[in-house]
Order: sequence, then structure tokens, then C-alpha cells
Amino acid sequence: MTRRQFFSWFTVAWMSFAAATVGALSLVARFMFPNVLFEPKLSFKAGYPDDYEIGVDERWKEKFGVWIVRTLEGMYAILTVCTHLGCTPNWLANENKFKCPCHGSGFYSSGINFEGPAPRPLERVAISLAEDGQIFIDKSRRFQQEKGQWNDPGSFLPL
Repeated sequence: MTRRQFFSWFTVAWMSFAAATVGALSLVARFMFPNVLFEPKLSFKAGYPDDYEIGVDERWKEKFGVWIVRTLEGMYAILTVCTHLGCTPNWLANENKFKCPCHGSGFYSSGINFEGPAPRPLERVAISLAEDGQIFIDKSRRFQQEKGQWNDPGSFLPL
């Protein structure tokens, strides 16, 4: 092996070692900065009360994880998380109930559980009127029926 061939192979070896080192260090650097989870905002404006008809409205289910229910007395917002294992129930309008596809829990439009393994009713979130007259939903404040919190003023919007 000539001197020139030796230095050529030596250079290739060092370049390979440097590339492997940079690759390993990039994996370590990536480990130091984990993925960031971006969740939807916890509060939002949902339009005016006149925009909603009596019944369950699903327009905010995908974006914010909330159903808005209007009754003759007023409105309330229900969180779209099953109280059994956290799946997202579906609103079955022809049966007038929420039905969880994971384990079959059923809930009335009020959120009260009546079938399946769900141990308690769906949770409500805070609902109020903003200064501009729009409905304001705040998911950071939750109300549970079994704790008597559905009687709190923030869990229901009288009309």
C-alpha cells in the first residue's frame, strides 16, 4: 500500500467516524427536545344564542370537544369525553342519545348516563354570555352532576 492510498483510506475512515458521531449526537439532541403537544384553546366564543335551535348542536365537537345543548329553559355545554375510559361518544339524533362507540355507554341529551359501563354522567363546562352577547365557553371550569355542580350558575345559561 502506498503512502497516498493509506492517507486516502485514512481520510475515508475519519469522515465515516465523523458522520457516525454527528448522527449519534443528533439523536441525543433530538431526545433532549421532545415533541410538543398543541391542544385546542380552553375557551372560545360560540356565536349568538339565536344561532342555536332546541336540541344538541355538534358544530364544536371536532374543533373544541364540546356539544352545546339548547332546551326551552336555556343552554349548557357538555364535554365530549366519555366518563368510562375517555372515548368520544356520538350523538344519535334519531335515538335522542349520546352513544359511546368504545364500550356502549349511553347518555341522555342532558348528559345523564343510563346504559353501559360509564360510572357517572358526562361533564358540563362553563357557559356564559360575553360582553358582546356571544356565548362564551370555558373548558377549564368543569361541572359534575354527582357533586351537585350542575346547579351552579356557570354550568347553565338561562335564556
